[in-house]
Amino acid sequence: MTVSYADDLALALDIANAADRISLDRFMALDLVVEKKPDRTPVTDADKAVEREIRDRLAEARPGDSILGEEYGAEGDSSRQWIIDPIDGTANYLRGVPVWATLISLAIDGVPVVGVVSSPALGRRWWAASGEGAWTSDQTLAANTEPRRLQVSRVAGLADASISYNSLKGWDEAGRLESLLSLSRSVWRTRAYGEMWSYMLVAEGALDVAGEFDLQPYDMAALIPVIEEAGGRFTSVDGTSGPWSGSALASNGLLHDDALRVLSE
Repeated sequence: MTVSYADDLALALDIANAADRISLDRFMALDLVVEKKPDRTPVTDADKAVEREIRDRLAEARPGDSILGEEYGAEGDSSRQWIIDPIDGTANYLRGVPVWATLISLAIDGVPVVGVVSSPALGRRWWAASGEGAWTSDQTLAANTEPRRLQVSRVAGLADASISYNSLKGWDEAGRLESLLSLSRSVWRTRAYGEMWSYMLVAEGALDVAGEFDLQPYDMAALIPVIEEAGGRFTSVDGTSGPWSGSALASNGLLHDDALRVLSE
C-alpha cells in the first residue's frame, strides 16, 4: 500500500511561506538581536520568531505530532516527528549573506519523508515527499514559471566530479582533513558552497557530491527527501543512512560508494 504525504507537504509549504515573511523582514535589519548559545553558535531574534511560528502552526494543524527544533528542542513522543531548522545558516544571515534557508521536514519513525528547503533571500525553494518527486521554484524568474522537477547528474566517475566540502575547519576538527584532501585529489573540481545550498545543487545536478561534519538532525532531515527523490543518495560520511549520525554525504548515487571508499582510506 502506497502512503501519500501530499497533505503534509502542502502544510509544510504553507508554513514555509509564513516563515519566509518573518525571516525576510528581519534580514539585514539594523536592530537584529544576536546572542550566543551555550555551544557558542549564534542565534538571532529571527531564528526564535520563525521557530515559534512554525511550532504554533504545527500545533494547530497536527496536534498529535511531535516536534524537534533547533531553538526549542524536542516536544512530544509521536512516531510522526516534524524536524525544523528555522534559519539554517544563521552566521550567513546575521552577516547579510543570502545563503540561508528555513528547513522543514516530517520524519516517520526517524525516516524523513517530507522536506522543504526555503531560501527567500536567494528567491529559491526546493521540496519533496516520498513518491512525489523533488521540485524547485525560482522566484527570480517570471511569476508564472512552473516548478521544475529535479534530477541528479549522471557523472559516473570521480575524475569527472564536482564536489562541495563546506568547511575545511569542520573536516579538520573531525580528524578527517586528510580524507577530504584525498577525495579532492580524486575529483575534477572542489568548492565550498556551504549550508543547504551544496545539497540542493546536488539535487539539481549542478554538483555531484557534497559533504560535511558537525551537523544535527535538523540540519539534514529536510535535505534527505529532496536528494533521494531527485535520484541521489544521502548518508553520513561513514555510510549510515538518515540524519542521526552527525555528518552528511550526498551524491548522485553513482559516485556514492567510491566517495565513501576514498574517505575511509
